[in-house]
Amino acid sequence: MTANDLEARISEWLFDPMVGRLVASLIAILLVVILVRVVQRGVGRYVGDSELRYRLRKLITFGGYLAAILAVSVVFSDRLGGLTVAFGVAGAGIAFALQETIASVAGWLAVSFGAYYRVGDRVQLGGTKGDVIDIGMLRTTLMECGAWINGDLYTGRIVRVANSFVFKEPVFNYSADFHFLWDEVVVLVRYGSDLATARTIFEEVLDEVSGEYARRAEVEWEKMVRKFMIEKAQVAPMVTMVTKEAGVEFTLRYAVDFKKRRSTRDQVCSRILERFAETNGGVELATSTSIELVDLPRVKVQVDGAR
Repeated sequence: MTANDLEARISEWLFDPMVGRLVASLIAILLVVILVRVVQRGVGRYVGDSELRYRLRKLITFGGYLAAILAVSVVFSDRLGGLTVAFGVAGAGIAFALQETIASVAGWLAVSFGAYYRVGDRVQLGGTKGDVIDIGMLRTTLMECGAWINGDLYTGRIVRVANSFVFKEPVFNYSADFHFLWDEVVVLVRYGSDLATARTIFEEVLDEVSGEYARRAEVEWEKMVRKFMIEKAQVAPMVTMVTKEAGVEFTLRYAVDFKKRRSTRDQVCSRILERFAETNGGVELATSTSIELVDLPRVKVQVDGAR
């Protein structure tokens, strides 16, 4: 190949309309990327609310994707008609190969517009429980809670769950419309204790520790009753009693903030022990493994005189 032939080939390639369209598409995508970066920096600088800032950044990113697709479509608009059949066949193959990815994108749309959960909510997805720290187009990122750690505390692991799980498994949301959970503490009281005093102590401790939660939960539950087909529940603390072989079992039920379940239970148990100690033995704890002889029949023994 001579130099003239090479030069002709290069000129033909440079002035090829398809090459021009590709270059124009790259330039358009580059401009969109730069614009998205500039706008996101402006949002991070001037928007103080963290949740609003996060949502605006996600919206800007999604808008950038749409703008890039639109720009490429405009550049190749006169060629799309002849490629309809090819795109249809290719699209069917891509849809089959990327069905999980497509389901995740559909899940992202469902989460974004269906109020399944939002950033900051505590949820359980695909068997994993944690706080939502990011919602992407394909995956939701959780800061894991529970697992080998008791009391719903963080494990330190970050878990990414495919958005398609919202169509496959139940989505447990701990804080969507009702920001409280009901928790229970079971206390076994020894037979012979003053049961009326024990019940009074439990009720006073629950009102002291979780009374504010109950009052706030009552307001939110009223909203739940108006929004959903659900009956009015008892949100105030409840103390119930049942007899067991080893003692009298009291169950203390109370509302608590979904992120403070363990600390609230610690306060309840600590205050109960303090109040029991103030009764000077009037109310005592029992253990499920102890066996206590409450009363024995009297036995008379008569010794005859020596014969």
